[in-house]
Amino acid sequence: MLPIVAAIGGVCVPALLHFAFNGASPTQGGAAIPMATDIAFALAALALLGKRVPLSLKVFLTALAVIDDLVAIVVIALFYTQKLSLGYLVAALATFAAMAVLKMRYRVMALAPYLAGGSALWFFMLRSGVHATIAGVLLAFAIPFTSTVDDAASPSHRLEGYLHKPVAFVVLPIFALANTAIFIQPDWYQPALIANAAGIVLGLFVGKPIGIVLASYLAVRMGLCRLPPDLALRGVAGAGMLGGIGFSMSIFIATLAFQDNIVLIDASIGAILIASLASGVLGYCLLRWLALPR
Repeated sequence: MLPIVAAIGGVCVPALLHFAFNGASPTQGGAAIPMATDIAFALAALALLGKRVPLSLKVFLTALAVIDDLVAIVVIALFYTQKLSLGYLVAALATFAAMAVLKMRYRVMALAPYLAGGSALWFFMLRSGVHATIAGVLLAFAIPFTSTVDDAASPSHRLEGYLHKPVAFVVLPIFALANTAIFIQPDWYQPALIANAAGIVLGLFVGKPIGIVLASYLAVRMGLCRLPPDLALRGVAGAGMLGGIGFSMSIFIATLAFQDNIVLIDASIGAILIASLASGVLGYCLLRWLALPR
């Protein structure tokens, strides 16, 4: 419950901060940009601290980042859909339901039916007008992740093994190289660009830790959940700062929000990189020198 509540706070406060700067303006569609956390970079920053980091903090940050990325994907599906084809959407949901039946009723443990169904699910979701990213999330829920014998034999575990190296060494580097080229335009100082950049930077760098810490504190005080014995609120604050590393998901949302305006996309990417770098450095320092036992 703790990372769920923290993720909700870490999603809402950054979006509200961006909206405060950009409400009723052409850039208000970028309110979702500072909502998401880049799981890979956040955990990489945490890994630099080695054994000084308690296991509970690693689990907390991982769960938080996964949850707010799921929220971001739902937001993409709901608010960044240009058109909707009901027939294809029904076909996509029917395909997901068929895979769920294979998993839950017939306990099919072969990968092939799920990969075939996932391909069909992606096609139908793409044609429906809902962003096809949601197909990957639904497919992940449909593939069995445990078995009666050994989790290592489950389709989810095997697929993770197949995908790990291609994703880590091919997909992510290509994504980073393709999306971090920033062109500084002559009119970069336009009020709309400044407001959008301020909303992104403050949303990630300030809104993320405030939302995560405040939601966690209130949830603990109200008895909805509790902190692990080896994790203090200052450790949550450090994790909240690392949650401000938006990068890949934030860049992705920026390209959807401003797909017809390359100037706004470039300005958004620059703001995302600045906020992510600052959040990563400060989060590391906070955990290194203040939050964790020496």
